[in-house]
Amino acid sequence: MTAVTTTAPTPLVSPPAAAAAPVRGPRRRALAPGRRLPAARLIGPGLVLLLWAAASAVGQLDPAAIPAPWTVLRTAGHLWSDGTLSTDVLTSLERAGYGFALGLTGGVVLALAAGLSRVGEALIDGTVQLNRAIPTLGLIPLFILWLGIGETFKIAIIAIVVYIPIYLNLHAALSGIDHRYVELAEVQGLSRVRFIRQVVVPGALPGFFVGLRLGVTGSWLSLVVLEQINATSGLGYLMFQAQNYGRTDIILVGLLIYGVFGLVSDSAVRLVERRVLSWRRTLSN
Repeated sequence: MTAVTTTAPTPLVSPPAAAAAPVRGPRRRALAPGRRLPAARLIGPGLVLLLWAAASAVGQLDPAAIPAPWTVLRTAGHLWSDGTLSTDVLTSLERAGYGFALGLTGGVVLALAAGLSRVGEALIDGTVQLNRAIPTLGLIPLFILWLGIGETFKIAIIAIVVYIPIYLNLHAALSGIDHRYVELAEVQGLSRVRFIRQVVVPGALPGFFVGLRLGVTGSWLSLVVLEQINATSGLGYLMFQAQNYGRTDIILVGLLIYGVFGLVSDSAVRLVERRVLSWRRTLSN
C-alpha cells in the first residue's frame, strides 16, 4: 500500500510583511546663526557694566583710578545740573554733525564719479588712496596753518576721516557689480538714469552702508582728539581739563558719553540699513 503524502496548499496571498522602518535621510543641520536675540547689542555693554559695578562693590577697583559706576553717574548729574555737560555735549554734536555731513557728501560724490567713469577713476582714485595712506591726524599741524585754530580745521579733519571709508566701500561696491547685469540692462535698452536707479543703486547700497557705519564711528574717534587742541568747549576739552585736576570720574563721564553716541548712531544706521535692504536674505536677518 502506497503512502499518500499531502502538502499544504500555497496561500494565494502571502502574509503581510512586517512594516519596514522608514528610511531617514541625513539630519539637516541648522547652519544659520538662529533668531536674533532681543536687545542683543545691549547685552555685552550691560555685562561689562555689571562686572564693573560688582568689582567696585567688593573693593577690587581703586576708586581713585576707576571710580564706581554710581560715582560716575553722580558726577554726570552734577555737571548736567550746572550746565557744563549740556553745553559741551551740544558743541561736540555740532562739530561731529558738520564734519560728518561734509564727509558723507564728499565720499558719495567722489565714489560715484570714480565708480561710474573711467576718467573719474583715473583722476580721483589714486588721489584718495594717497590720502588714505597719510595719517589723517598728522594733517592737523598743516590744517592749523591753513585754516587757523578755530572750528574750521576741526570740521575739515572730521570730514576727511569720514569720507575715506565711505568712498572706499562705495567705490568697491560699484566696481563689484556683476557685469552680466550691465549687459542685461543694455539688452533691455535702459537709459543711463534708469540703469543707475535700477542696477547701480541697489547693487552698491550694501557697501555704502558699511562705509557709512565706519564713517560715523570715525567722526567720534577724531572728535575726541580734536577737542583737546585749542578748544574751549566740548567733551574732549572737558576730559582734558579733568586730566589736569586728576578727576578720573569726569574723564569716565566723557568716555561713556562718547560710547553712547557711537552705539546709538551705529544702531540708527543699522536700522536704516535693515529697512532699506529688507529685500535681501542674509545671515543677519
